Amino acid sequence: MRIACIGECMLELSEVQGDLLSRGYGGDTLNTAVYLARLGVPVDYCTVLGDDPFSDEMIAGWQGEGIGTELVLRLPGRVPGLYLIRRDAHGERSFFYWRGEAPARQLFELPQTGEIEAALTARDLLYLSGITLSLYGTDGRERLFATLARARAAGARVAFDTNFRPRGWPDRALARAVYGKIFELADQILASAEDLELLFGNDRPPELLMQAATKELVLKLKEPGCRVLLEGAETMVPAPPVATVVDTTAAGDSFAAGYLAARLAGCAAEAAAQVGHRLAGTVIGHQGAIIPRTAMPALALAGPCA
Repeated sequence: MRIACIGECMLELSEVQGDLLSRGYGGDTLNTAVYLARLGVPVDYCTVLGDDPFSDEMIAGWQGEGIGTELVLRLPGRVPGLYLIRRDAHGERSFFYWRGEAPARQLFELPQTGEIEAALTARDLLYLSGITLSLYGTDGRERLFATLARARAAGARVAFDTNFRPRGWPDRALARAVYGKIFELADQILASAEDLELLFGNDRPPELLMQAATKELVLKLKEPGCRVLLEGAETMVPAPPVATVVDTTAAGDSFAAGYLAARLAGCAAEAAAQVGHRLAGTVIGHQGAIIPRTAMPALALAGPCA
């Protein structure tokens, strides 16, 4: 079983104290890939980087985490996108982006794209997000959707995290249409009520719920917890309280990693959601998207998966 996570990783600048900034890297699907790898899941990251020192640093870091990089393309003379995080007193963050010319946007329009598409169809699970979809133009998204369809026809599964960011979608109607297509293609949908309300004006839109009969849906709620809709049943899975919230960056990304890793290990959906909650609860107690390895919680991904 091997996963491919598709998306973009950017340079991350984060306020430390006053005018001081710390530098790292992050991106929603990359964050999920890191936590999947730490949970022992074989995972590759699929994106496009430049040939600059920062891109070299990213690839070395991913390989150090055990993430496969054979699906990473490199473009001469290009550099990754950049974002800056500001946090308020409650740990909630605001993002500021410099990514209009990021090479990740060209994944489905390069001479090597055919090779990437073929490699993706050979994976067992493909994971992407709403941010992934916002990277590509109409033609690029159509190539992506065609690749996902071929992968499913070959026996792969598709997992999608809604992760909607209005800045990436100047046309809200287009975003709703694109999300409707990916809802039809995905086997597992991890949605947040906040994303859905922002995009559809409804935290449980018909466009999503009409898939409930045949899909595995996880609806992350505004209050700590989620609802799992599977095989005609709906189960509420509350999240345990977190003593101190330092930084909510990557909360959803780490939840997705915990949930998917547990499901791949054979856990029931409810137990997998509990694993996702535990990992996310640990992550938001630390600064930055990627917490130190030593801070990773002990998670059981076998037996009852508690």
